[in-house]
Amino acid sequence: MQAKALLTLLQERFGETLQSAGIAVGEVTIEIAPGDLLATCTALRDEKEFSFEQVIDICGVDYFAWGKTEWATQETTGTGFSRGVQANTAERLPGLEEELSTETLQQDQRFAAVYHLLSIRNNQRLRIKVFAVDDQLPVVPSVLGVWSSANWFEREAFDLFGILFEGHPDLRRILTDYGFIGHPFRKDFPLSGNVEVRYDPEKKRVIYQPVSIEPRVLVPKVIRAHAGEEVADRPVAEEASADEGQSE
Repeated sequence: MQAKALLTLLQERFGETLQSAGIAVGEVTIEIAPGDLLATCTALRDEKEFSFEQVIDICGVDYFAWGKTEWATQETTGTGFSRGVQANTAERLPGLEEELSTETLQQDQRFAAVYHLLSIRNNQRLRIKVFAVDDQLPVVPSVLGVWSSANWFEREAFDLFGILFEGHPDLRRILTDYGFIGHPFRKDFPLSGNVEVRYDPEKKRVIYQPVSIEPRVLVPKVIRAHAGEEVADRPVAEEASADEGQSE
């Protein structure tokens, strides 16, 4: 079944249930509300014209600072790589004060769960996007009762993004360590983390301590020669460790 034919079939079958529907990179993507998720997924699995027997992945997405960039590339000058960067904060994106992108997000929700379905019978794939209504407590229904393979996928999205899957019988972390604080794939999570782990030879055990890594500003540097000195080709790592006085 071609993507256009599947899109038409979905629009005829689900009608106003689809908040949006389209084709991207050769695959159909539909967006539905959380309240319609279970009924829609059950129909997509059971009805022969769809026959999506498997959910092959469930991803979390955080649209915080979506469309914002550190580089104002449309208003540049010729004075070096640092000309367009907006260095507002040490951890960067959460502190941006202005919208620098020409694109804008089409909805105001922050967190979404994205489901990737596979129909072996029809040799077809489908992507479903569901936005959580509440950004502070993102909740969507669990599809574990529709596809048993959703178990670990939902736990992963919960662990990394903090999305709660209502009805999941064992929703707990699956990738991060015991006692981990926060959700590391959220866009406002510190790049250097909250704590670091090391082995203490005196206490003879692993301990947690405040992060000792200083946040780095990831701005490309231009290495210039001193007067009368030629700059030979140097590895990137060596250039990155050059003195600040040599960089612009």
